[in-house]
Amino acid sequence: MKTEWNELGVKLSEPIIQTLKDLNFIKTTPVQAACIPLLLQKKDVCAEAVTGSGKTLAFIIPILEILLARSAPLKKHEIGALIISPTRELASQIDEVLTKFLINLPQFTHLQMIGGAHTVVQDIRDFTSHGAHIIITTPGRFMDLLIRQGDHINLAGGLKSLEILILDEADRLLDLGFHATLNTILGFLPKQRRTGLFSATQTREVESLARAGLRNPVAVTVKEKNLNNDGSRTPASLANYYMVVEGDQKLAVLITLMKTKAPGKFMVFMSTCAAVEYFSLILKHFLPSVTVMSIHGKLKTTRFKIFDKFRSLKTTGLLVCTDVMARGIDIADIDWVFQFDAPSCASDFVHRCGRTARIGNRGTALAFLQPNEEPYVHFIDINQKVKLTHMELPDDLPDNLAEIRQMQQNDRAMMDKATRAFVSYIHSYVKHECSVLLRVKDLDFGRLAVGFGLLTLPKMPELKNRKTDFFQPVSIDLNLITYKDKAREKIRQEKLAIYRETGVWPSSKANSGPMKKNESWSEKKAQKCRKKEKKKLRVEQKKRKRAAVDEDEWNELARDARLLKKLKKRKISEKSFEKQFNNKTEAAAPAEEA
Repeated sequence: MKTEWNELGVKLSEPIIQTLKDLNFIKTTPVQAACIPLLLQKKDVCAEAVTGSGKTLAFIIPILEILLARSAPLKKHEIGALIISPTRELASQIDEVLTKFLINLPQFTHLQMIGGAHTVVQDIRDFTSHGAHIIITTPGRFMDLLIRQGDHINLAGGLKSLEILILDEADRLLDLGFHATLNTILGFLPKQRRTGLFSATQTREVESLARAGLRNPVAVTVKEKNLNNDGSRTPASLANYYMVVEGDQKLAVLITLMKTKAPGKFMVFMSTCAAVEYFSLILKHFLPSVTVMSIHGKLKTTRFKIFDKFRSLKTTGLLVCTDVMARGIDIADIDWVFQFDAPSCASDFVHRCGRTARIGNRGTALAFLQPNEEPYVHFIDINQKVKLTHMELPDDLPDNLAEIRQMQQNDRAMMDKATRAFVSYIHSYVKHECSVLLRVKDLDFGRLAVGFGLLTLPKMPELKNRKTDFFQPVSIDLNLITYKDKAREKIRQEKLAIYRETGVWPSSKANSGPMKKNESWSEKKAQKCRKKEKKKLRVEQKKRKRAAVDEDEWNELARDARLLKKLKKRKISEKSFEKQFNNKTEAAAPAEEA
């Protein structure tokens, strides 16, 4: 239930009220109504709220009010607030909202410290020149800057004035492996501060972080009111569907739905970076009237520019992405979210859906599931409390296989991308969190290969003795397919000539030799486990040896103590004591020499 800003129970400053009016934020959301007063009452807050619930304003407003209430204004290099987010895109989004508030509060400076947008050197130069009262950053970049005390930057000194720390999307921070980094950063921060920990889900790791970084926190849990009253974790304004699609039809279904649902903004989530790169090119070809963009974790310098461009897009647009865009990202008016592949982590299913139907708006999410994956619907219902409604396949699906294969024959780079996408998909499927239900052995590899438009099946251990009858390879010498890039093709032809002469494909490494036999992911994992067990065994053996030595030493000390005690109580004479002590030493001598 939304309330007026003046009904929060705390009085907000006039510049903040004015900004809220300018941005047309008339009422608070539940998470804002719960968290803002608590943070302003000097409480630490651990908040859990569904995605799209307005968490950003829930900590930006308290930050500004706390800094305004300081008895002494912050100096140039004094840091009053630190906001840590898991991704660059989310950090940039927070910075954008904060910037609008600072128009009416020019006394405060802020700095965004993230990779991709600026180099470390630029961040150092900006902080040294202009300072920053509020810093928005990602854990890795901030940690890098924090330890660079010899580069004319003293963040540790600036943090002594810290009033409030915000950890946004804390569950995602921990999922990305930042636990150790966050603990190190917490060690640099003053104990007397306020801390806000905002998360979409409360996991054990989040609770552990809360215990380490918060002092007697107030737990706030905001649940989205659902029209069906079924306890679903997704907003009531979100229509959630699933469709059972064979592996060879997924792309055709996506293209058909895009054509029928346009105009609008769409997001397609895929499981791997290679699949994003490949299918985004295919979709650009088959959807010429749609602006198709792609983002994945391996994009470093261009990721933010693409994200910003898609956000500002006014025409029909499609963003093909991995789960790097699944959390915390706020893009206005996303009409449909397509889950082309099931996410590797069940919680990401909810976060993917949450890119649409944000803050009361309506939206639709659709998950493509292959026939062997249909039990996943029940799993998501139990595990994530998300109910999915079945949607029928569209009629008259196009057959794009011949055209996709021709694209690969026109440019070898496309053929390489198709193969990498297929291989990476199989590897990700093997490593799936829900591998009990989504079993790689149940996949129809032939239909999948057709769905990827492959010319021929790649040689990989995972395909051995698998079902591939549906797939018909192209009768063509693959060595005749050339790269459009002339420089790249020239290098390939040189290597091809060596291969034909020696039978060995030349490697770029110095010690080139016969190509190493590919190992399946499962074999590599088993090998890694064996090494780990051997190492564990060696450590245990050393401990046992050390324990045996320690026990002998303690026994000797105990015997010596007993002899001394008897001597003091005059139960034995000095002569007897020396004789027994010397006999013990002499008995131990041969062992020492040995």
